[in-house]
Amino acid sequence: MLKKPPETVAAVDLGSNSFHMIVCSLANGNLQTLDRLKEMVRLASGLDKKNYLDSSTQERALECLERFGQRIRNFPPESVRVVGTSTLRQAKNSQQFLDKAEKALNHPIHIISGIEEARLIYQGVAHSLGSNANLRLVMDIGGGSTEYIIGSGDTPRVKESTPMGCVLVSNAFFKDGKLSKDAFTQATLFAAQQLEPIQKQFQRKNWDEAIGASGSLKAIDKVLEAKNWSNNGITMEGLEHLVAHLTQCNHVNELNLPELDPERLPVFPGGVAIVYATFKSLGIEQMTVSDGALREGLIQDLLGRLYDHDIRSATVQALADRYHIDKEHAARVKQTVGYILEQLGEDFCGPNHEDVVQFLNWAADLHEIGQDIAHSQYHKHSAYIIENGDFAGFSRQDQILLSTVVKSHRRKFPRSLFNALPFPWNIDAPTLTLILRLSVLLHRNRQEHDKPDFKISLTKSKIRLQFPDDWLAQAPLTHADLIQEADYLKSAGFKLEFS
Repeated sequence: MLKKPPETVAAVDLGSNSFHMIVCSLANGNLQTLDRLKEMVRLASGLDKKNYLDSSTQERALECLERFGQRIRNFPPESVRVVGTSTLRQAKNSQQFLDKAEKALNHPIHIISGIEEARLIYQGVAHSLGSNANLRLVMDIGGGSTEYIIGSGDTPRVKESTPMGCVLVSNAFFKDGKLSKDAFTQATLFAAQQLEPIQKQFQRKNWDEAIGASGSLKAIDKVLEAKNWSNNGITMEGLEHLVAHLTQCNHVNELNLPELDPERLPVFPGGVAIVYATFKSLGIEQMTVSDGALREGLIQDLLGRLYDHDIRSATVQALADRYHIDKEHAARVKQTVGYILEQLGEDFCGPNHEDVVQFLNWAADLHEIGQDIAHSQYHKHSAYIIENGDFAGFSRQDQILLSTVVKSHRRKFPRSLFNALPFPWNIDAPTLTLILRLSVLLHRNRQEHDKPDFKISLTKSKIRLQFPDDWLAQAPLTHADLIQEADYLKSAGFKLEFS
């Protein structure tokens, strides 16, 4: 835990329809909302047929982030979490946009998977509603994806993310705002098709109450109440009235619905189609709407990191159990990693030091999980699982970094993999990997005996190890391993010396 947690924390959600920011004061672990900002950017509308984000949409998004940045630019890095969702997962040129967006905010942006998005949404809803024993179905419609979660209390049990959102469906079936009964039927059929693989799992019999958590669901709820089509959240009866009205109009400008923000008009029909299909497919009769959503979940996750309850560490331990790692061996490797880091000092990797320690410990825990698939080339299997799994709490960038370090911890040292990492990891990750490689090598015999009290110095391209007198002579296998390691590292531009 930080010696002194920040007084103010913030979360930013770069959604496919809207960008949201929440700023909260933090005192003794208690939160109070200070500020909320929301701008409808419609990022998903900027994706072309080849999944490239066009320049005009990028410009619109960056102008929004410049405004957000004025509020949080000078916040300490540990007090802010910024995530990107569906559109930034899909965009082939997302890194180009992220480089500019991070400068606007002065904070790193992490891309999260649909499943991680679902987990965070549930956390936000659970926090806003308080804990109870009911099984909840939570639904959140974004611009490019819709998430469904079943959980109880603070714990999500089943999580799914479907590739449909209010922007995507509106652009595909209600182009330029044109409406028709046939278009709505096709949009509803498309949504039902996306739900088909998860329909059985999320059916009405599997939960006690349904909760909506998004701008689209809030907008529908307000319209139904204002029109007296429902007085108890979103109901199937109310939706039938809304669909009948919508399909009698020829254009969104004719809808004339009270309490509907004109900014939401272009994406409103797509949201209605998704909700209508969901109610029919899952057997929902009534749904209440929550204020909590992804950004509130991000704040809760951030608090966990500040107060030593980082969900990522729990995820790593669950994976270690699942893939039957040798925990005693992992502990020995971690001990040696810590021994090396202690010698290198707290200034090692500068402001990145705490993250370095954390990622190295996770890498030590997970470097052998691939052995549960095959012993040969196990480091590659380990890396594949880490990069492609659904890891609670981890962003895409987190998983790629961890995967790269683990993949490179033995045999060849692939410098090109590190060059593809975002700053500062493209600079720091090779050093992390060297530390893990040496720690694993020194425990290759997997014996219980204590490590030697060696000394280490590490510069940009040179590693120097000094062992106690005669220790290498009494450990000929380790000596041979070090000679081979020196050859591997020489090919990558490093010089390993030992005596």
